[in-house]
Amino acid sequence: MKKKTLLTMIMTAILSIVLVTNANGASVFWEPLTYFNPATWQKADGYSNGGMFNCTWRANNVSFTSDGKLKLGLTSSAYNVFDCGEYRSTHKYGYGLYEVSMKPAKNTGIVSSFFTYTGPSDGTPWDEIDIEFLGKDTTKVQFNYFTNGVGGHEKVVDLGFDASKGFHTYAFDWQPGSIKWYVDGVLKHTATANIPSNPGKIMMNIWNGTGVDSWLGAYNGANPLYAEYDWVKYTSN
Repeated sequence: MKKKTLLTMIMTAILSIVLVTNANGASVFWEPLTYFNPATWQKADGYSNGGMFNCTWRANNVSFTSDGKLKLGLTSSAYNVFDCGEYRSTHKYGYGLYEVSMKPAKNTGIVSSFFTYTGPSDGTPWDEIDIEFLGKDTTKVQFNYFTNGVGGHEKVVDLGFDASKGFHTYAFDWQPGSIKWYVDGVLKHTATANIPSNPGKIMMNIWNGTGVDSWLGAYNGANPLYAEYDWVKYTSN
């Protein structure tokens, strides 16, 4: 039994590290999110984005469940003091298909997300592509993107189910002239104007907002709250 468990762990490590090439010549990065691999992932720790982010990123708010899922937490360490979780890839990725199986948290005033990002801290323009769940209504998903810091491309889509009740697959296909967003393999939205061009890191986070009640609703201090992620996959062009 111990040998079988060790073999499973080794195979999981190999899958999460290696970029393989499929029959079509595309590179595929598959991450089952069963454990923390510092070669390919980072835990945000000890700082805050400020502005509308009303929490501090803490490595302890990134954990893994016994059944092999990534768990990002929103917690409180003291009255009106909040900690949240963010997980990001160590490498940047460009055009291609990005997929995630996830279950967002449900509560007013919070966001659970999956996105790509690069910006001034990386020495590049701010380019970002988003899949965001506003906890006030998890029967909807919001798509958005930024090109050189210019956003304003929000699109809210009715899901036909409550995303916080179970895992579903969400994806975006990023190409030089378009971004297409999918839910469980079904195309939901297409953008073709001013598309980002800079490779970015794959990121996931949960956070509570402040000063953005018109967007997220007022955060009521409820905690702990968790967003869970089963796997991530990137397939290059």
